[in-house]
Amino acid sequence: MSELIRLRPQSECKWDAVSLGEVMIRLDPGEGRIRTARHFQAWEGGGEYNVARGLRRCFGMKTAVVTAIADNEVGRLLEDLILQGGVDMSHVKWVAYDGVGRRVRNGLNFTERGYGVRAAKGCSDRGHTAVSQLKPGDIDWNKIFKDEGARWFHCGGIFAALSETAPEVAMEAMKAAKAAGTIISYDLNYRASLWKDIGGKARALEVNRGLAPYVDVMIGNEEDFTASLGLEVEGLDEHLTKLDPSNFKAMIRKAVETYPNFQAVATTLRNAKTASRNDWGAILYHGGEFHEATLREDLDIYDRVGGGDSFASGLAYGFLTGKTAQQCVEYGAAHGALAMTTPGDTSMATLDEVEKIMKGGGARVDR
Repeated sequence: MSELIRLRPQSECKWDAVSLGEVMIRLDPGEGRIRTARHFQAWEGGGEYNVARGLRRCFGMKTAVVTAIADNEVGRLLEDLILQGGVDMSHVKWVAYDGVGRRVRNGLNFTERGYGVRAAKGCSDRGHTAVSQLKPGDIDWNKIFKDEGARWFHCGGIFAALSETAPEVAMEAMKAAKAAGTIISYDLNYRASLWKDIGGKARALEVNRGLAPYVDVMIGNEEDFTASLGLEVEGLDEHLTKLDPSNFKAMIRKAVETYPNFQAVATTLRNAKTASRNDWGAILYHGGEFHEATLREDLDIYDRVGGGDSFASGLAYGFLTGKTAQQCVEYGAAHGALAMTTPGDTSMATLDEVEKIMKGGGARVDR
């Protein structure tokens, strides 16, 4: 089967995929609210990391994460959780802890799931984190991409929003990846809360427009493309139902016209009828054609956080294994749907489950 995107041979690469981003402790109040909780369950999670973990745990790919962690008990908890996910940590930068977190700390992410008319809600506590203080020269990117070899590199707008130096690190990584022939994917993942104190949308536009020319596979929804890249389409209303594919196709065409380096553009389509019931679909643009995943109406949601990241990892798996464009978007959409049936940011799905869903399998008990 011919490749949709020219990838480095697996035989010459240690890694199928490498992600750059922050990994936080997610503190989950379960069925309750953050503001009234007395108990939290701890998970690890982060937009870019979740993609590497999904590729490893669900799809059996060899993956690594590049991040920085403050070396204290919380950091070692993160290490334990990441290792349980099977993602390699040999390129993690451990930073000496100052005792109280004045200079460096690890990020916390309090997230409640929402239910019915009550939307999911997040509250991040991630200032002065170790990864936000990464600067160019801290990571040996030539070792990762040239000496060890990586077929796919993933980063995103969440990491790029963490500090003044984070975009410089992302740029340094992308240049090294590009020079080595590594495919680069980027999830715009616009978060107003991350940008509002460092320049808002104007800064988001500046940063993401600077990185976009290095990207091969761009991922994002209509808000992402508007807020992060400044792309506007006449007549496109951001409040229109998100499952009308025509809304997205116009935006994607605009993106490809503006950035002809994009070999593929993908987006999830969500209509949140309630916090616990969504319509769910996806579109992939590749080779001048649009490919739409199976639309899943009234999908029951247990925990929607991480659904988009799991879509990205399923999509990457399709490309990495030489699937057709239609199969790529179907793997992504099915994996994202399954990820939202379990708690935490990361996927608990198996490849067999993903392929069963892709084939239209039902929810009867397997035994």
